[in-house]
Amino acid sequence: MRRWIEKLQITVIKFQMNLKILLPFKVFAEKKDVKCIVAETPQGSFGLLPHRLDCVSVLAPGILIYETEDEGKEYVAIDEGILVKAGADVLISVRNAIGGTDLGKLHEAVEREFMSLNEGEKSTRVELAKLESGFVRRFTELHKM
Repeated sequence: MRRWIEKLQITVIKFQMNLKILLPFKVFAEKKDVKCIVAETPQGSFGLLPHRLDCVSVLAPGILIYETEDEGKEYVAIDEGILVKAGADVLISVRNAIGGTDLGKLHEAVEREFMSLNEGEKSTRVELAKLESGFVRRFTELHKM
């Protein structure tokens, strides 16, 4: 019986996740032995446990929560990005991230930093949308010929 329990404990240890949070210019965080992750998408929050099937998800600006055995729950304010779970590895690539323990300040940071677009970003997105629609229109005209 004791040998079976030891094997079971070894098996449980193997079912932890490895989390890596990537920014465009550096690795923000790299954590081993993560027990669970809670992330926000445009459709709402969802949780990841080690046994979950592999998946890809778009992330919305919000608070990312993960829990490790050693450090407990950790909170990170993240900008929009993408989450990829492949086996035990979870990669999160976001535009920007802010770590901290005060949830109130992190929520304020999300509102202030990530949710509001400055005027330059808004005009850039409008111009890009015009270019894309012009390209599609010309492409369909060419296809009709």
